Amino acid sequence: MATEILMPALSPTMEEGTLAKWLKKEGDEVRSGDIIAEIETDKATMEFEAVDEGILGKILIAEGTAGVKVNTPIAVLVEEGESVDAGSSAKVPEPQEPADEAAPAQGAPKEAPAPAAKAPEAQVARSEGERVFASPLARRIAKEKGIDLAAVQGSGPRGRIVKADVEGAQPSAAPAPKAEAAAPKADAPAAAAAPVVSPAVSAASVAKLFADRDYEEVTLDGMRKTIAARLSEAKQTIPHFYLRREVALDALMAFRADLNAKLESRGVKLSVNDFIIKACAVALQQVPNANAVWAGDRILRLKPSDVAVAVAIEGGLFTPVLRDAHQKSLSALSAEMKDLAARARTKKLAPHEYQGGSFAISNLGMFGVENFDAVINPPHGSILAVGAGIRKPVVGKDGTITTATMMSMTLSVDHRVIDGALGAEFLKAIVENLENPIAMLA
Repeated sequence: MATEILMPALSPTMEEGTLAKWLKKEGDEVRSGDIIAEIETDKATMEFEAVDEGILGKILIAEGTAGVKVNTPIAVLVEEGESVDAGSSAKVPEPQEPADEAAPAQGAPKEAPAPAAKAPEAQVARSEGERVFASPLARRIAKEKGIDLAAVQGSGPRGRIVKADVEGAQPSAAPAPKAEAAAPKADAPAAAAAPVVSPAVSAASVAKLFADRDYEEVTLDGMRKTIAARLSEAKQTIPHFYLRREVALDALMAFRADLNAKLESRGVKLSVNDFIIKACAVALQQVPNANAVWAGDRILRLKPSDVAVAVAIEGGLFTPVLRDAHQKSLSALSAEMKDLAARARTKKLAPHEYQGGSFAISNLGMFGVENFDAVINPPHGSILAVGAGIRKPVVGKDGTITTATMMSMTLSVDHRVIDGALGAEFLKAIVENLENPIAMLA
């Protein structure tokens, strides 16, 4: 009996993915546990293992196809000697556009449909509360072009708005206010109306601004969409505040040079970032109330120090998590970070390796950036932005002018989770650990 192979959910948040590559071809034998395909999620390219056994009878989704929804049939597995037609009712998924136009969106409220008769002009008057019927594709195009669907006459079944209707429509001004929402005074200026959140600027309207300029349009992949969504959420919903400190690095640099000389025979070379990770992990133990995340209607205080570290990759970034970092040696942290960073750059991290943690580090010092403010990655309670170590004049303990290597750090804090004094205590612990590295490791 034929068996459909469905698009898997390879992470808790995955809703769709790209079928990057088939590793088996039609007619190949498939055993349970075989890697049959590579799937790109919003963050990684992951291998897809077969659960059932049989012959790969038909591939329904070609490799390179993006936006494949979870649980969509992607292939058919048959028994030896069995044909796909005889053993399965599975069909190749139809293109999205025809399917969108063929029937109303699933789950649409059962209300009176829009009139089927075509109006002489594009704008259509609809009564209060009347349902605007439109296909999902038409709604998406309308949103991108800034078109008010209430002002579009549908040409589909029962007056349903379809793709062709919105493609030929012109972007409209802000939707007309509802009758009961009108200003109480007829002569009140338009600006006096109640504040309304402006919709996002449509792609079409932005492109129109640059119609006479050369540009390249870059399609958003899953990673860029996720970054845009999560960081927009972060800046809109998280009450950030910022704490800044400078760290004297001379003692750490001398200690690091000494350690690296002694570890050279083992092939270990510690970076300043390794010390920063360790200092933050220890500080989370020293100030346990700062080791926390926001969970909607409560705060979760973690016991271990799980530290996320931002890693830049082509087209985005990952934040792999070093779990139990407070319990690991500098050399172990260094080796683990190198491994995670290397696999992040090839998008080979598993979801559990970049999900979780209560705190993150973003280090742009290696690019010469002196200081910056990082955006908190929800549900983390804070993130540390690390700048470059710069040799500069300072006032010594004896009051004389001397020079020191100083590094700027900014702690971005979620005020829902960590108050100002607690955040200052946490940042102070990080600074003291970095300025006294031997004591930190004791």
